[in-house]
Amino acid sequence: MKIAGDMRDFLFRYRSYTPVPLVILMLIFAQPSIASFACGLPLAFAGEFLRLWGVSIAGSETRVTGGVGASQLVTSGPFAFVRNPLYVGNVLLYIGMGIASYALFPWLQAGAALWFGFQYSSIVALEEEFLVEKFGDRYRRYASSVRRFLPSFSPYRDPEGGQPVLSWSRGLRSERRTLQAIVLLSAALVVRGMI
Repeated sequence: MKIAGDMRDFLFRYRSYTPVPLVILMLIFAQPSIASFACGLPLAFAGEFLRLWGVSIAGSETRVTGGVGASQLVTSGPFAFVRNPLYVGNVLLYIGMGIASYALFPWLQAGAALWFGFQYSSIVALEEEFLVEKFGDRYRRYASSVRRFLPSFSPYRDPEGGQPVLSWSRGLRSERRTLQAIVLLSAALVVRGMI
């Protein structure tokens, strides 16, 4: 369907900006406490670690905004446990920071979970169409063994191999802006909690 395809493409292209309203609401309505930080930050850090691990394997292709694409099928690292580790990491990160802020709790966090669940499900459907077209049966085998959003306990072993090398330094370079945003938001919440 053309309209659904256009909406999914729009959500993909602007996926970096959709958390902005959440962050603004967090800052306006923040009521952080030691308890909210103790509950939220571990979840946020787990999400960021998952993101960092993913980009340390997949590289800068995870940052494209022009359109869906991939030069290779990545099935190692966190992708061996869940097909969309960056999106799962994002949700953990956003919900964790939402809990840390204690803004409009629990409605803001629940609304964010619903919104990002919808957004990422739409984007993933678009990405999977591309991956099936480009990688065919190899992607179908991978998709039948590894779930979209719910991690498994045993890693997928791609019989074709040929996976990128893990590079934490490449991942840290790619995640620099995200890490800066986490530190700035955390600092702003601390200041907000002192007012």
